[in-house]
Parts: sequence; structure tokens; C-alpha cells
Amino acid sequence: MSTYQPPQIPTTLRNRDTYIARIRPFIGKNLIKVLTGQRRVGKSCLLFQLMREIGKSGKKARIIYINKEDLRFDAIRTARDLNNYVQAQTKKNAKNYIFIDEIQDIENFETALRSLLLDQNNDLYITGSNAKMLSGELATYLSGRYIEFPIHSLSYPEFLQFHNLPDTDETLTQYLTYGGLPYLINLPLNPLAFEYIKSIYSTIVFRDVVSRHNIRNTVFLERLIAFLAGNTGNLFSAKKISDYLKSQKSDISVNRILTHTAHLANAFLIHQVPRYDITGRRIFEVGEKYYFENLGIRNAITGYRPADAGKLLENAVYNHLLYTGWKVMVGVLPSGEIDFVCEKSGETKYVQAALRLDGPKTIEREFGNLQKINDNYPKYVISTDPTFPNTHAGITHLHIRKFLMQE
Repeated sequence: MSTYQPPQIPTTLRNRDTYIARIRPFIGKNLIKVLTGQRRVGKSCLLFQLMREIGKSGKKARIIYINKEDLRFDAIRTARDLNNYVQAQTKKNAKNYIFIDEIQDIENFETALRSLLLDQNNDLYITGSNAKMLSGELATYLSGRYIEFPIHSLSYPEFLQFHNLPDTDETLTQYLTYGGLPYLINLPLNPLAFEYIKSIYSTIVFRDVVSRHNIRNTVFLERLIAFLAGNTGNLFSAKKISDYLKSQKSDISVNRILTHTAHLANAFLIHQVPRYDITGRRIFEVGEKYYFENLGIRNAITGYRPADAGKLLENAVYNHLLYTGWKVMVGVLPSGEIDFVCEKSGETKYVQAALRLDGPKTIEREFGNLQKINDNYPKYVISTDPTFPNTHAGITHLHIRKFLMQE
């Protein structure tokens, strides 16, 4: 293992320039670059893109790559194994760029990272598919010494680029149906693609949730996931979920619901979105909404139904807000709800998602709630309505495709 082997960078990489632009300013800095996200959303390919970028910089780059999904690195199981391997591969008095893929599979990895970071010549990049393990361990041992980059499924513009498709309503339907797993460029976008998507779903559930947390009642876990998929974007508390599942002959405690949903969120299968009191400026402790990281996985679980178009639209809007860097919460007013309260860099905006604006009651509900917010931050309604005006009562209306094309 001590002989240096430069990594073989694939020649068919598809660029994801938005992420590279975010990471580029930190290349060469003595900070750990942490790429987090669901399995198969493209974290490994981003590592290769970073290697390629470093190699083109003109510097004599010593690139060290470890992929814990590759059996060649199976012997690296502990922090000491990791440290010994990297030390044997590094070049003294030179810049070493160290890439470690799926680092959560290495026991006590954080202690090795802390040791490697002591050498100013080491530039570290890691990926992981477990939010709690990465954020918890790194925050404890390496506070202030790392920066996290959440990586998501392909955005709508990336989907168009990867599949070489035009921006049309038909293409948008494909995106909302099959989602943005990058590997889908190798498969036809038809129902056969769901066989691949289901295999990714199974890997996430059984490797990142069931196996990691020693869950025995897998039947209940899958019923819980199916419930969340069928109720995407609905407001629920753990107690309401528990009561519903009891009515379906699954008698599971509220605490177990909370634990399982946390495991699913830590595996990036779902996102738990808290409620935010817009008037009182506080987070509610009970009740949240659930959205899926990947729409294709959501549809593989519950089946794609045209009747779910509104749920898929709302989920897509939420995912795009995350992709563009916003922190997102569900807004609560004394007399209504705002789908999304978004915060970034000291700025705020409010977003409503509606499938169609086809009647006075719908228009009043979507725009009226936004009018009740007594501040001057931007307010938007997103819909599929192609003929609705660009503004209504001073609030911006955007067609869903135009919204999703924004970077």
C-alpha cells in the first residue's frame, strides 16, 4: 500500500460548474472541504472534477485518493489505518491533495483528519452520506477547520444539460417524474429507469439506515417511508404519523417515529422542514413538513400519479431553493401558511407554490397570504400557469420552468 498510485480520472465527466465555483475559492486552503449528500447524487464525480481542476492549475500536484466503496481500500477501517496510508502516500515538502470518498465508513475518521490537518501541506477533501455523523464528529473535533458543501440531485438546468434536452413542459414532466440522479443519462427516461432508481432507494435504506442503526422492524420503516412519500409537503407531527400508522395496524411509539425520521433525514433520503412563526420570529418545536431529496425516488416508492402534480411541484420548488443556497422553513401566520420562508446571507424571501392559478379563491389564497406579511422582502408565487400576469398585487409570479432555470 505504500507505493504511490495516482488516481485514474474518468474522461467522461459531466461538469457541475455551480458546485465547482463554490468550492474553488477554498482550494489550497488549510480547511477540510466536506461534500455531503445522498448516495449517487454525484459527490464522487465532483471529487474527480476537483482533481482535474487542481491538475490543470500548473502546480505539481500530489493527489491521493481513497474510495471506501472500492475493495482496494477495504483495509482502511480505522483512523490509524487512514493516517498510516496517507502518510505513506504523501510527498514531503510538497502540496498533497487528499480525497477521501464515503469517509463515514472509517471508524473515528475525525481523529485522523485532525492529525493530517496539522501539516500545512495537506489539502483535504472528503465526502459522506450521513449528515449526523459528519456534522457531529467534525463539529466536536474540528470546529472552525472545515467547510461543508451540500451536494444535491441534478437541478433542472443540470438535468437539461446532462440529458441534452430543451426546456419544455414535456421535459419538465420528465424531470418531475424521474428526478435528477446523474446516472440516468445512461438509461432511457421511461418506466424502466425506475428499476435503477429502486435499487438506489434500497441501498440508501438498507445500508445507510437499517444496517447503520440496527433496525429490526424494516416492514414498519418502509411503511413510514411510503407514508411520507404519499404525503409529501403535508404538515405532520410525529404523533399524527403514529396515530395514522396505528390505524393501519402498525403500533409504533412517537419516539420511534422521531428516531426513524431523523435516520432518514441523516441519510439525505428526506428533508425535515420546520415551521417558522413569521410574526413571533421563532421556530415551532412540533410539526414539520417532509420533502424528498430526489423526486424519482419518491415516485419509485409511491408510484407516479398525475394527481400528485401539485406535491411534486412543491417538492421541486423546495429542492431548487436548497440548491441555490437558501435555508428554508415553512412560514406560519395567525390566519394562514406560507409554503417557504427562505434566508440567505442576511436576506429573506417568501415563496408560494401552486399548481394552477385558475380561480379567484386560489389566487386569493396564494397571493393573499403573502400580502399579510408586513415587511418589504421579495415575495413570489410559482405555478404552472403560462398566462397568469408577471405580477399581482405587487407580488411576483413566475412560471415553474422560469423559476427552476434560475441559478
